[in-house]
Amino acid sequence: MRVRLLDLCHARSGDKGDTANIGLIARKPEYFPLIVREITAERVRNHFAGIVRGSVERYELPNLGALNFVLHEALGGGGTLSLRNDAQGKTLAAALLRMELDVDKDLLLK
Repeated sequence: MRVRLLDLCHARSGDKGDTANIGLIARKPEYFPLIVREITAERVRNHFAGIVRGSVERYELPNLGALNFVLHEALGGGGTLSLRNDAQGKTLAAALLRMELDVDKDLLLK
């Protein structure tokens, strides 16, 4: 079945200059292997095509059931330089949670 990441994860985002980061935290431990497998740096970069001009790095935090993504050149220069509505990247977490993926419905029933 097709679901949004919002059904599987919580997320937070922030910034440092022109670099944004997004923490993606599994709602249940059972979801973590799925997000590790499916939510790659390349997939996140493709999801933010046109926004992220640089690379995307992914860090795994298995003890937290989380992934952290660092999005380089993502904020149009950063808070004091950017003309974007969200120059600090605060809404990027919500945007990532809109990503859809296919999951086995049995996983959601656990």
